[in-house]
Amino acid sequence: MQKTLKSKTTDTGVTPEMLEKINRYTQTPLQEDEVFVFSVVLCDNEVDRDFERFSVDALKKLAPLFEGKTAIKNHSMDSDDQSARTFQTEVVTDPEKVTSLGEPYTYLKAYCYMPRLPKNEELIAEIGAGIKKEVSVGCAVASCICSVCGADARKTPCKHRRGKSYNGQICHFVLENPTDAYEWSFVAVPAQKNAGVTKGFEDFGTLKTRLFSDEREQVVLSKKEAQTISDYLESVREDAENGRAYHAQLCETAVKGFAKVMPTLDNRVAETLCRGLSVADLKALNKALAAENEKTAVSLRPFLAADETKTPQNEQFKF
Repeated sequence: MQKTLKSKTTDTGVTPEMLEKINRYTQTPLQEDEVFVFSVVLCDNEVDRDFERFSVDALKKLAPLFEGKTAIKNHSMDSDDQSARTFQTEVVTDPEKVTSLGEPYTYLKAYCYMPRLPKNEELIAEIGAGIKKEVSVGCAVASCICSVCGADARKTPCKHRRGKSYNGQICHFVLENPTDAYEWSFVAVPAQKNAGVTKGFEDFGTLKTRLFSDEREQVVLSKKEAQTISDYLESVREDAENGRAYHAQLCETAVKGFAKVMPTLDNRVAETLCRGLSVADLKALNKALAAENEKTAVSLRPFLAADETKTPQNEQFKF
């Protein structure tokens, strides 16, 4: 899922302290005139259009996780779409601004750099002109807390729906306990007011809960979330193939059982009967056919075989 916020991308000068931090990530030390430095607001504690927000504590935990992370274009995994790298972050509180919930407005600010190369000139110009300013960040959070009841949607989903009013309170979910930060990206269409966020979900069950609890007609997925669904569907496909093979094996056993117990029954009729049964029913049927076959089994004993129940006679005349 991708959520983008209108960020304030700001061109900034290069100080010696910045250059020292930048060179922690370079193979060859860069000089002041070789780098372009800018700052960007990544995410904040305001309720967004998806009725979610980061807590201030989550923003503080995200700050070190984003240091060293790359900036890309449209969440592309292609290395050619890497555009910048984050070398410093800070959590800033604006004393003159409050959120819709009346809390001091707090945001995560990132300082980034890119080399002044010919291929970057157009992007640098677009940042300076304010064209490139909407961003979306990729991260994973461990908790998603309902603002109405306090339930963690990741563990025990509640019945409250985001954006709905409960006793005068608009339901939203608070993102807590970030576990990882992947990247941040320049995007075209903003969904939030000030920054952008893409949350990570670790399992299909949680993702499924979120998808079907979302009342919007369209839901956008991140590449990682799409991969989670793809992996789950692949595992379901493999299980389905194994299940079909097992069902066919049970049918074959049942048809053979019918042939022994009811030899006058046409095999095609037996196959038709078996195909419509579930695995559980076929297992029960095979058990019953095996028991019946054991009852009616005929001893295959030669007609001229000696009767072992009688006392042997005239043994002296036998060769």
